[in-house]
Amino acid sequence: MRKRFILLVDFSEYSTNLIKYAYDWSKEANATILLHHQTTAFLPAFADNEAKQELTQHANNDALQKLQLLVKKLIPNTVEISYSVSEIDFYHTLPNLLAEPYENLIFVGLKGTGLLKKIFLGSVALEIIRNTDNIIVAMPKEIDTYSHEKIYIAVSQNKPLNILELKKFFKFIDNRNTNITFFYLAKPNENTIAINKQLHDLSEMFSENFNTNYTVYKGDNPLEDMKNVINNNIEELLIVQKGSRLLTDQLFRNFLINELVFTGQTPLVVLP
Repeated sequence: MRKRFILLVDFSEYSTNLIKYAYDWSKEANATILLHHQTTAFLPAFADNEAKQELTQHANNDALQKLQLLVKKLIPNTVEISYSVSEIDFYHTLPNLLAEPYENLIFVGLKGTGLLKKIFLGSVALEIIRNTDNIIVAMPKEIDTYSHEKIYIAVSQNKPLNILELKKFFKFIDNRNTNITFFYLAKPNENTIAINKQLHDLSEMFSENFNTNYTVYKGDNPLEDMKNVINNNIEELLIVQKGSRLLTDQLFRNFLINELVFTGQTPLVVLP
């Protein structure tokens, strides 16, 4: 099955680097690119249905032209790009796109607020992660060049890692010079015998195709220990499982998003 990157483009300051990064990755993964934009048509309250349809179509046509102009600036014209523009919200259009015969990754930008760079998963990104049964790549604004030399995969005891989706994700990754670290953040005084075995087994499972290792961060400040390993370099990817503690626990979520993703240059991959 062919691979495809679906980029959710909103024409914000995040869009340019999102397209650059996905294009850079697509060359290695041999993936096609589809740019999807949700339009907002400003419709007069008392306009009849025909007028509303005409204004909506005009907004869609304008958005399509903007997408094409943006791509023209960023991607060689020899590359085949598909476009999808609709006034219908993402939650209805994405299932239709995902039903098409492709293996998809969905790319969405992470939004920051203010000079303090406090990150939140923007409302669109958060809802897509919550409601979409597909791998999501959430991108910080600063990064525009793809690399995958170091991949860190968060493992949880309460939410088993989706091995099927992880293997699907690895189809998009070149295994040359790729180092994978499975890790767990332990609570104070937590018994880690079982999780150590789980990490070991995961490491062994993928050792044939990648350089793998595993670690448990524990002690007085496991978050700081982990921060010393994940260095916010552009060659890193961070993978988490949707519904795992690392995305649902407020403390861990704030740490991961603020320190590892937004303030640095670490794309966040969320497995369904």
